[in-house]
Order: sequence, then structure tokens, then C-alpha cells
Amino acid sequence: MIKSVRALAAAASLAVAAPAFAAGETPHIERQQWSFSGPFGQYDRAQLQRGFKVYKEVCASCHGVRLVAFRNLAEEGGPGFTEEEAKAIAADYTVVDGPNEDGDMFERPAVLADRFPSPFPNEQAARASNGGAYPPDFSLLAKARAAHRGFPWFVFDAFTQYQEQGADYIYALLTGYEEDPEGIEVPSGQYYNHSFLGGQFIGMAPPLSDELVEYTDGTPMTLDQYSRDVAAFMMWAAEPHLEARKKMGFRVMVFLIIFASLLYFTKQKLWRNVAH
Repeated sequence: MIKSVRALAAAASLAVAAPAFAAGETPHIERQQWSFSGPFGQYDRAQLQRGFKVYKEVCASCHGVRLVAFRNLAEEGGPGFTEEEAKAIAADYTVVDGPNEDGDMFERPAVLADRFPSPFPNEQAARASNGGAYPPDFSLLAKARAAHRGFPWFVFDAFTQYQEQGADYIYALLTGYEEDPEGIEVPSGQYYNHSFLGGQFIGMAPPLSDELVEYTDGTPMTLDQYSRDVAAFMMWAAEPHLEARKKMGFRVMVFLIIFASLLYFTKQKLWRNVAH
């Protein structure tokens, strides 16, 4: 019951008062360490499973993952659930199907081929339940929401393959809530968050706190750990084939290096007796 109340309190998702940042100013988002960083990075299966647990128990009452299918939970490169575990997770959800022979829509337990159903039937219902705010879908949020890094940082990011801005921002947002600072008047129904890109005042109540979700693997049950885990899960939801992409990219780079070397030595051999 307490978890449900906390989740509903988070429902005023991302409704914002007038931005408090000066024009052109954005909050500083600290770069975090992730297992999936760099050209050889991989997802931490245990972390993805914990992140899914946080999402399911806290975030799912307001935020959907409409582009993720239950079968994805058991696919290579994902959280590492077995097919039976993914089926059991799907069975906890109900989806609308049809029409049947009478032309009516009907509800049935979800199967692996189904995608996660939205917590609301439509956008209007979502806004009505959240004080006019529309809780964003989590499917692509880790790729869509990130602090802009201006010149010359985005140039360095291209060489270092830094692509975790979204996960860094989600972590910073979830851990960025503070008591109302002295001298700053926080509007009614808003909360102060120094990492919010929309301007310090956010309509979503702090969704996470210590000891909120039970971990059974000995991982610390802290706000910091919950934020890291759910941010990693959202990164996977946004880019489920990250590991395959990085493996393919490495193979392509090796091929290009070998191919360029062969071309160079072939050219040297063919033109070695020709005066230049």
C-alpha cells in the first residue's frame, strides 16, 4: 500500500513551473561509471533485473514501456531472464485483444509476444490522473533526455564514444531532490530538483527512497543504488541491441584496419619499381 501511494505521488510527472535557470544555463550532470560504457561495454544482467524490479514496483503505475515486449526480457543482450521467467512476468499483466467472433474487444493474460501495456488507456486519462501532467513513456527516455554538452565536449564525446548522457541524467534527476533551499520559493505542487533540465522545479514527487524496494541478492537498498539500477534498465529499454552493435562495430574497425593495410602493402609492391 505504501509503495502504491509513493508511486501515485510520483504521478505528477515532469510538470514544470517557470524555469528557474538563467537563460542558456543548464544544470551540471556528473558523468557516472556504467558497465555498458566504452567500445567494449556490456550490460550488467543482475543490475538490469534489479532495475526492472524497481520499475515494476515503483514506476510502472505511471510510466509505460510500450516499445518493449515481454520476450525481450529473455533475449540475448537483455536482463537475462529465462523464457519461463519472462512468461511468468507476462502472466501478471492483462492486455486488450480482439475483436472476437462477436466483434467485441476482450482482455486476456499477456504472452511473450505482447508488449508491456500502458498504465493508462489514453493520454487524456493519464493527464487526468496526474494533475494535467503526462508521464513520459520509458521506452526511449534514456536516449531522448540528456543534458546538452556544448563545444568542445561533444567533439571529445565522439572520440571517447561517450553515449551515456541519458543514463547519467536519469540518475542525476532521481538523486537530485533537495529540501526547499533558503531564499527560493517552490510553487505549490512542485519539488526542488537541482538536476532537472526544465528549471529546478519539477511536478514529480521524489519516487525513490532507501529501503523502498527489497533486493534479495545482497545489493544495498539505497536511493543511490535504486537510481543507478533503474537508469541502467531504461538505457537497455532504449537500446536493447547495444552489445551487438558494439561487437559489430569492433569487427568492422578490425576489418577496415586489415583492409587498409593490405591495400597499402599491395600498392607498395605494385609501384616499387616505378619512379615517382
